[in-house]
Amino acid sequence: MSSKNLPAQMGPIYRIPPYYYLHVLDQNTSVTRLEIGPKKFFKQDNETIVFGPDQMITLAPRHFCVVENPVVKNENGQAQFDKNGQVKLSYGSLDVRLEQDYKEPFPLYPGEVLNQAPKLLKYAGANSALRLKAVLDFDDNGEQRKAGDEWLFEGPGTYTPRKEVSVEEHISATVIGTNQAVKLTAKKELIDRTGQRRVAGESWLVKQVGAYVPLAYEMVVSTENAYVVTDKQALHLRALKTFIDDFGQTRNNGDEWLVTKEQTETHILNVYEQLVAIIDMKTLNSRQYCVILNPFSSDGKNQFGKRKLVVGEKSFFLQPNEKMEKGIQDVFILCGDEGVVVKCIESFQDEIDNVIRVPGEQWVVRGPREYIPPVQVEVLQKRKSIPLDENEGIYVRNLMTGRVRAVIGNPYMLTQDEELWEKELPVGIEEFLRRDSLFEKSTRTSATSSSQTTKRDKSKVVTYRVPQNQAVQVYDYKAKTPRIIFGPDCLLSLITSTNAGLSGSNTHCRRWVSKSSRTPRHGHLISAASQTTKARLQDSLSCLARSPRRMFSSRHCGQSLLLCMLIQTNPARSPKKTNFRFLRQ
Repeated sequence: MSSKNLPAQMGPIYRIPPYYYLHVLDQNTSVTRLEIGPKKFFKQDNETIVFGPDQMITLAPRHFCVVENPVVKNENGQAQFDKNGQVKLSYGSLDVRLEQDYKEPFPLYPGEVLNQAPKLLKYAGANSALRLKAVLDFDDNGEQRKAGDEWLFEGPGTYTPRKEVSVEEHISATVIGTNQAVKLTAKKELIDRTGQRRVAGESWLVKQVGAYVPLAYEMVVSTENAYVVTDKQALHLRALKTFIDDFGQTRNNGDEWLVTKEQTETHILNVYEQLVAIIDMKTLNSRQYCVILNPFSSDGKNQFGKRKLVVGEKSFFLQPNEKMEKGIQDVFILCGDEGVVVKCIESFQDEIDNVIRVPGEQWVVRGPREYIPPVQVEVLQKRKSIPLDENEGIYVRNLMTGRVRAVIGNPYMLTQDEELWEKELPVGIEEFLRRDSLFEKSTRTSATSSSQTTKRDKSKVVTYRVPQNQAVQVYDYKAKTPRIIFGPDCLLSLITSTNAGLSGSNTHCRRWVSKSSRTPRHGHLISAASQTTKARLQDSLSCLARSPRRMFSSRHCGQSLLLCMLIQTNPARSPKKTNFRFLRQ
């Protein structure tokens, strides 16, 4: 309220301007009366000015004020007084005074209190509302309002206040765009704008495009945006409680499913739907396949523990709880010299060989062919034939029996029960086999010879090339027979017998096979099975020089060492040209 108080006046005379008033207390009767200007007031000795002079209350257009303890008026709108002349008041009550009821300024009677100064009336525009709350029980145009009830005054319009009602807040509409929805929650039981009854705590969505003003007992939780569903992506959803989804299907609590473009292009999550993940499409070309674990059945349920083979060309989405066993795999394209070792994990009818496979059985699928392993088969290893020349070979061990054999001369592919076996040799023999006898004639230094060595493939058959004009004696410890091989020739060390339970290279008996039957014109060989001293070897060499065609042989059972001394075919040459070879059988 805008008021303008007059300067303080002293003395018995008070000048009251127009639209001003004051309260005078009669000390004899203890009654306070109202004096309204314009006038000149003469104060008596028994009177006291308790209030004023003060300006009257003026209400501008579309304004109101609230007066506490309002005066009681009769049917004509005039104030009522008691027998003592004191104005009657409605104590504890409020009176809302509007501009249309009080076009002229009005004073406050003694005892009246201005509870709220003149204030502009509240206006609710379009797409907005005022949330009202009843503070007293009253009849609202035929509708009974109880204290604590809440309702809306929806615009556009100007709200006329009442003493039984308080304005709680101004509510603006929530605009719902395309592919959007508003999530609401009920604060208490109500009937929503669609006429559906809602209970306290219930949530629901409003998807109608436009402005939405929530009711008094509705609370806006959030604005939900739609997810775009494409050909390459799908939505993986989970039900938070049992409900009927947007497609009319009943979903039980905990159910999981996919929403694809075949169902809708955009999807707004229901209040009881939870987005688990966005699933990308899996694409297989004509040379790919995959195995899916826990595949979906026709009734939309997971078959836990089962496996499903999917062969390209195909595009699909992994259903909930489905996963690829080893991802997307390439089809085995086997050439004529290739194969795969497979193992049966479930009984099935093998259509390739037209036999029944039992769990644990292993076999080799050989090319040329295109092979896709069924779900009952596990691929263990892909193998390729090992090319072997006439003088090349490999050691093969049978995993079932433990026996080792040598395969020479023809390309060979290991079967499901075989593996390459590595033949271990002492370090001295390894160095001997790697030497070049012709090279040693010109260079004897160990540094030079070691620089010419290469690492031996232990799974290949041990070979020794006898140079021309030289000879070598080999001894078969199984047959207990020696024999002489004349160069040029190539010796291959074959496995005659073996025991898988023994270990160490010295436990295997071997025999040497010559790849030639040529007989030299001249040649002498001295062999010794024990590692004698160089002095004894020199003695043997001296004997050989005196008798070039005499052969000395010695064996020692405790050492698997064969000493071969190769002598030049020309007996006229000095024995100093003799070459020594140590072979471990």
